Amino acid sequence: MSESTWQRRHVISLADFTVPDYELVLQTALSFTEVLSRRNKKVPTLQGKVVANLFFESSTRTRNSFELAAKRLSADTLNFAPGTSSLSKGETILDTARTFLAMGTDIMVIRHQAAGVPSQIALDMDRLGGRVAVLNAGDGKHEHPTQALLDLFTLCSHINPAAPSAKDIKGKKVAIAGDILHSRVARSNLYSLVTNGADVHLAAPPTLLPEEFAEYGVTVHHQLAPALEDADFVMTLRLQTERMSQHLIPSLREYYAQFGITRDRLARCAPQVQVLHPGPVNRGVEISSDLMDDPRLSLIEKQVTNGVAVRMSLLYLMGTLMGSAA
Repeated sequence: MSESTWQRRHVISLADFTVPDYELVLQTALSFTEVLSRRNKKVPTLQGKVVANLFFESSTRTRNSFELAAKRLSADTLNFAPGTSSLSKGETILDTARTFLAMGTDIMVIRHQAAGVPSQIALDMDRLGGRVAVLNAGDGKHEHPTQALLDLFTLCSHINPAAPSAKDIKGKKVAIAGDILHSRVARSNLYSLVTNGADVHLAAPPTLLPEEFAEYGVTVHHQLAPALEDADFVMTLRLQTERMSQHLIPSLREYYAQFGITRDRLARCAPQVQVLHPGPVNRGVEISSDLMDDPRLSLIEKQVTNGVAVRMSLLYLMGTLMGSAA
């Protein structure tokens, strides 16, 4: 593994990631998949570093994945829960971050329900002159970089298991269906997939997919069928009812009837099509239960597994850069 070309202290967005950036993350993640297949799954690469998981928004999958990734790298971990924190006593988010800085934190993993919070914390840490790295674990409707990176690694690993590379996705048709409007996962995936040359098609009702998403360099559909036609991969997204301020779909039943991913609908896709979902999944709403559990067609479990290796990759690259700058 080499961190010689990694220059990013913070990872807030994928908007300015380059093809070499993606390639380095994927190649480093591949090395860690080998580590995770061993009996002893720990390496000492971040020994002595402190990783703080500051999750101001509830999460099970992402928080545990980051915590496990940090521990596999031998880092010390601190976990933050807003319900039992001083936020309830009037402390600001920046004061909370500064408290963790004072405890010797080296990398802050931030998740928040409002867009822009990880960026603000990163700016504050820089102003204070610290060498803390900030990693966005999902902020509002903005972005979720590590989810898109693990999705990319999952896609490329399926195409080329022995030596996955970002270039493997070039020219592949990827259909993304679901609640695009509220999805930070979708936004990060659009940057990742388009930058690496995929042919991306979005499908959702007009209320969940404004036409301006075409500005990402993708094709927008308000019907599912054309998006699925000859697709190599289909990614379905959760309906984020907690972020919907008004009734944007007639009903969950109607949504499933029009945009739910089923085995029959996959008949329009390429013969070897595979299905992804970032989770958590609403079975029988975004995807049929039998399809989700079919290992011949579903990459959903592999996404979860790959999440640890990809997050190890980023923590390693960011943490090693800090060490080399000491």
